[in-house]
Amino acid sequence: MKLGTCAYSYRDLLTSGEMTMIEFLDLAAELNFDGVELTGYYFAAETKEYLVGIKREAFVRGLDICATATGGNFADADETKRSEQIAKIKEWIEISAILGSTALRVFAGGCPEGVEPAFARKWVTDGLAECAPKAESEGVILALENHGGLTADAEGTLALIEPFAANPWVQLNLDFGNFTGDNYGQYAACAPHAATTHTKLTVRQGDGREPVDYRRVVRLMREAGYSGYLNIEYEEKEPPIPYVERFASYLRGCIADA
Repeated sequence: MKLGTCAYSYRDLLTSGEMTMIEFLDLAAELNFDGVELTGYYFAAETKEYLVGIKREAFVRGLDICATATGGNFADADETKRSEQIAKIKEWIEISAILGSTALRVFAGGCPEGVEPAFARKWVTDGLAECAPKAESEGVILALENHGGLTADAEGTLALIEPFAANPWVQLNLDFGNFTGDNYGQYAACAPHAATTHTKLTVRQGDGREPVDYRRVVRLMREAGYSGYLNIEYEEKEPPIPYVERFASYLRGCIADA
């Protein structure tokens, strides 16, 4: 497995202007990450000139752009808004291809009030199905994240992914901080569908949060045949500098001796 970090880990610095995208790449290289996930929220532009510049700057620092990420909601009750979301995802598939990223993180969304969950799930699978041919043509995997709402647990997440079992361009971004309850059992159920991952320090349990045992996670992901990226998505209260570096050191140890 390889180790990456998400731009989102430094979101406060990036949104405040204290850190530029280039400075983020500098830091990722300094901390010896293998790759970076670039979140669309922090791009200064979406022009081809800007994108190929970022691609070059990552390359000369020895970093893979191992994933990209954008927001979205395939389950919006408004058909027009759903169509707009699909158009946005298709645009981001093209952006991901320009950057050289093979995975684009997307969200399902939640079930709108007053809507039967079955209808909301169909909107999501229909949206993914509409985007999948574009994903295949550009060589970019749609990586649906377990991110609350319709994907709050493994059962709901798999209900949206299993219809695409024969399509390698629709898979999961398995986030180890977003399940609750039997989180390790849910990781194991989802692991065979993972194209990429997010690692958080803790997972919600009851009214609090508990540390995730990443040696256990590495073992179960290996058992599922996963050899891709563990991307740090840091969300703790302490500042990302220096805590992302400390988390990375722990994860490297887990990869080495799990």
